[in-house]
Amino acid sequence: MTVRILAFLWVSALFGADELQLALGLKAQSDFERVALPALPQLRDTSTCIQSQAAFLPVVSPQELPLVHYRKGYCALAEAALSHNTSEFKEAASDFDAVIATWPGRFAKKSKLPPEPVSSGVRVLAAISRLHAGMDRAAVERAWGEISAAESEAACPTIVMPAERCADILRTGRLWLGWMALRQGDLPAAARQFADSASTGWPQWTVGRQAFHDRKYAEAVRVYREAVGIWRARDGGGPSVTAMVSPRPDLPGALVDLGGAELLAGNAAAGIRTLDSAIQLDPSAARAYYLRARAKEAAGQNEAAAADYSQASRRALANAKDQASGEGHFYRALLLYRRKQFAQSEDELAEALNSGIPLELRADAAAWRHLAAVSGGSCGTERDYLEQSLAAVSPYFPKREARTAMAACPATATAGVAVNVVK
Repeated sequence: MTVRILAFLWVSALFGADELQLALGLKAQSDFERVALPALPQLRDTSTCIQSQAAFLPVVSPQELPLVHYRKGYCALAEAALSHNTSEFKEAASDFDAVIATWPGRFAKKSKLPPEPVSSGVRVLAAISRLHAGMDRAAVERAWGEISAAESEAACPTIVMPAERCADILRTGRLWLGWMALRQGDLPAAARQFADSASTGWPQWTVGRQAFHDRKYAEAVRVYREAVGIWRARDGGGPSVTAMVSPRPDLPGALVDLGGAELLAGNAAAGIRTLDSAIQLDPSAARAYYLRARAKEAAGQNEAAAADYSQASRRALANAKDQASGEGHFYRALLLYRRKQFAQSEDELAEALNSGIPLELRADAAAWRHLAAVSGGSCGTERDYLEQSLAAVSPYFPKREARTAMAACPATATAGVAVNVVK
């Protein structure tokens, strides 16, 4: 009698456990679908989905673990994309890593068929989640390796996600590889990664960068404007979770580059307007004030240009947060030069070169220092140094003005020359 009762209780408990597992599984699936099916899910649905997958995990079989971890990771990624919560990105990365770690459990039972490879989409999502959780140099290098490996061995088994979603994620991974190539200045590699992503604006921006490098400024302006137009229209991330976790353009920085290209293309007025927009978006951008000063000089607005040089110096020093700012000294030196305070300008430029000036400004700072010396009457070796330095300067350095100063140097020891032309 006792044995029968115990057996009955054991069967009842087993049946109850099966019912609980089934209920948890159905809820986890429906909660996930409310996140996965809409283009942009609701934040309340992502939170519910995370909780229901977590509740289901302790009772699932080894064969089901990768699927449930994927669902939990995807819901955490969607929530992080909506809330911009770094900890949610970390949680998503952890779950995607768990998919990879538990993948062999799907094939624990003997089978004559070879096990399917881990979904490349999961590998890419893990890397992207880590990038959003913290984009230091080590994280970027790791993501480059992980996404490159997933792309080179692309596999989209439908165990955890539909093939079309996997393909979309792989495209997003290529966007990140292109973004990283742009960051390294490797324009050909960036162009290859962006080849199938014309609607994102990144291919146009890469073409613009190449045109600018080739000093084809009118062409750079044309494609820069196209890219900026796309980015402005899609400001906020995009129409899907994968679009929201794609690399985001620096719109204020893009406007600064566009304004500089407009200036060099001979349209100073357009450059000023574009740089006005950049400053409205980011009033702390010292480089925007500097290029607007150069544009105002080209437009003959010398007093307004001097005010912008002053603003550029102040913003750069403020951004340095009490640390040495070679950039700040550089902009102040240009203001002093325009005031014909050549000795003080030369001192500021020497300070800039000794204070960690950004690499892209270093050649210009050296040339401006020689120009200040020559304009102050130091002919001879300084004139030779200025001539030699012109080969390395950026297109924003006033070469014509420098040559005018060199030509005048033998005739005067004190007069400075200020021809407001950008070439």
